[in-house]
Amino acid sequence: MAENRPSHEPLPDLSIPEMRHEHRDVNVWAVGKVGIALILTTIASLLLMFGVFRYLEVRENAAQIPPASTTTLNPNRLPPEPNLLFNEHEAVNREDIRAEEDKLLNGYSWADRAHGVVRIPIDRAMDLIVQRGLPARPQNTAPATEGSRK
Repeated sequence: MAENRPSHEPLPDLSIPEMRHEHRDVNVWAVGKVGIALILTTIASLLLMFGVFRYLEVRENAAQIPPASTTTLNPNRLPPEPNLLFNEHEAVNREDIRAEEDKLLNGYSWADRAHGVVRIPIDRAMDLIVQRGLPARPQNTAPATEGSRK
């Protein structure tokens, strides 16, 4: 707590306007310089951002593709590979692909004949997993080291 002791400085005469405030509390010139610097920095930032936006706008407009009306398109010329499927053949191709996938999923075939690996129907594979279970990793029976103790 502050103690109320009499100050050695005499009290100011409040009838004099210059004595009604402290002259040493705030350096008005320093605050003014900070304000001026803040205003100049804001103006510089605005000008810089305007310049960047203008540069990006000019670059974007220069890179745009001209409208389609100025270019001639040849409808008989195919685009470069890979070509998309045409609509009339798409359903047939999709059915062929689906039939091939179903054949792999639901039939027996060799996956690797040299190593004796075969494909079995997916339903049969699920039944075998239910009967035999999934293989488990062996449990670590080694004693715990000092770094792994709690």
